[in-house]
Amino acid sequence: MNDTAVLQDGELLLWPSGPVQADGDELTDIPALTVHLPPAGQHTGTGIIINPGGGYRILASDHEGLQVARWLNRQGIAAFVLRYRLGPKYHSDVSLLDGQRAMRLVRSRATEFGLSPERIGMLGFSAGGHLTVAVGTRYDGGDAGATDAVERVSSQPDFLVPVYAVTNGKKRGRKADEYTPADDRVSAETPPAFLVHTHEDGVVPSDQSILFYQALHKHGVNAEMHVFGYGEHGIGLAAGDPDVAVWQTLLMN
Repeated sequence: MNDTAVLQDGELLLWPSGPVQADGDELTDIPALTVHLPPAGQHTGTGIIINPGGGYRILASDHEGLQVARWLNRQGIAAFVLRYRLGPKYHSDVSLLDGQRAMRLVRSRATEFGLSPERIGMLGFSAGGHLTVAVGTRYDGGDAGATDAVERVSSQPDFLVPVYAVTNGKKRGRKADEYTPADDRVSAETPPAFLVHTHEDGVVPSDQSILFYQALHKHGVNAEMHVFGYGEHGIGLAAGDPDVAVWQTLLMN
């Protein structure tokens, strides 16, 4: 079966014929992408899938989703906000399936969205950042024998942007089963990463970013990390804070 997603009202269902491992038919059981494209003539050929945070319980889809998409569009970058499945109904491994499928789907339709298939990354905040590093360390090259054409496509992001992300729940000391270790899975083939955190973060300490950065450095993967002195957890684009908000300029650089 070729499970072709149809763009309706700016939304792409990841599995139009029904999601894998679904346990219901409510909106929260149906993962999807909302599509946000830059103005005509301003495309850079780059696309970013955005994973809002929310502790794998809710999705902060405004300040860590829509607002981020609009900012990326102003930079000429296509943005795709992911609605992934959440706990306690779904384990984060199911969220991972949604993240992997999102990468495959966007890459499979790169031409339609004006993208280079080699310039599609993933950006995520907090739990969405954990999903980002999970996809970045647990991807595959696609199943060449799959009847679904999307499943033949690689789920490997070309770059990662984890923002105040959990990277290892066990080392964090909270929800070890849900926040599976990503730093331990880093290899020389892990995509390059741009990491953002704040020293004041009392929910996800900055050493979670440091763990992932150290693993990238150990394996020779290009990485850049910025830990800002001030700013609480969940600041998103840090509107109104000119010091922390500079992370956006640094990322574009």
